[in-house]
Amino acid sequence: MKFLHLISIIISSIFLLNPAFGQTDQWPKRTIKFVVGFGPGGANDIVARIVAEGVSKQLGQPVIVENKPGAGSVLGADFVAKSPSDGYTFFVSAGGIITNPMIKKSMPYKEGDLVPVALLAVSPSIIVVPPDSTIKNLRDLIARAKDAKGIQFSTAGTGSTPHFVAEMLKVNAGGKYDIIPYKSGSEAKVAVLSNQVDATSESSAVTIPQIQGGKLRAIASTWNKRIEALPNVPTTKEEGYPQILIGHWAGLFAPKGTPNEILDKMNKAVEAALKSSEVQKRLVPQGIEPTPGSRASFVNFLNDERNRLAPIVQRANMRDD
Repeated sequence: MKFLHLISIIISSIFLLNPAFGQTDQWPKRTIKFVVGFGPGGANDIVARIVAEGVSKQLGQPVIVENKPGAGSVLGADFVAKSPSDGYTFFVSAGGIITNPMIKKSMPYKEGDLVPVALLAVSPSIIVVPPDSTIKNLRDLIARAKDAKGIQFSTAGTGSTPHFVAEMLKVNAGGKYDIIPYKSGSEAKVAVLSNQVDATSESSAVTIPQIQGGKLRAIASTWNKRIEALPNVPTTKEEGYPQILIGHWAGLFAPKGTPNEILDKMNKAVEAALKSSEVQKRLVPQGIEPTPGSRASFVNFLNDERNRLAPIVQRANMRDD
């Protein structure tokens, strides 16, 4: 009897120490939170809200989006990294989850504190210029960059996707690029709209309205295939520069220690949502490409991105202290 009593105490202790233990079959039982590390209206926020609705239908529970902007998405990532690993708090990341540790002097959390769950979507970056610019295409931009004056290229800050585009242009096409960091992609885009700079690169999700309205001219997209919503805009690969490849991608991460059963269920829910016609009809017209896949394929994607971008960070000496 004493032995059975001891076993009972041990089992009870396991449940008390790990509330998720033994409860994965019932997950989810309440509202799930998707934390976005940027303010409302950006590419990641758009993706998060559309996917959250789709996942909610798959899981039968509300999925809400909470914005926690700051420090290039580090604040939001840190919040989730320190959240309970019970499957009710997830982080919707951008590429900064890979590049922030490369360029920042210190981080409030370790990379292993967040576990990859699913790649959600990619919003290709589009190189844009003012509509009255003499730059008509990528070849014109590169030729201008090789003139004595060079190109003024606005970005959303050190280590942002536009910054990487400018560095990729510099390394792979040559020329002089005066890279001007702004506080956000919106400000960098306004600098082009107001003719303060020659060009920038921003996600298709936030530039398509201005492009279609004639307020910006798109000269190339930086992904591996043309954007369905902009079929006449060539890719950098088509223009002869396959090394200029980057997108504004969104991925889902969970706190370390979240049970694998929950991670698998969430991955399957995301995959089903991304394949649904309702979600695709809302993402694709905005130039956002749904990217359903397994947890393993997302890990491979992250490794490829890390290996590809790390040399650029080192070569450009990107630092954001």
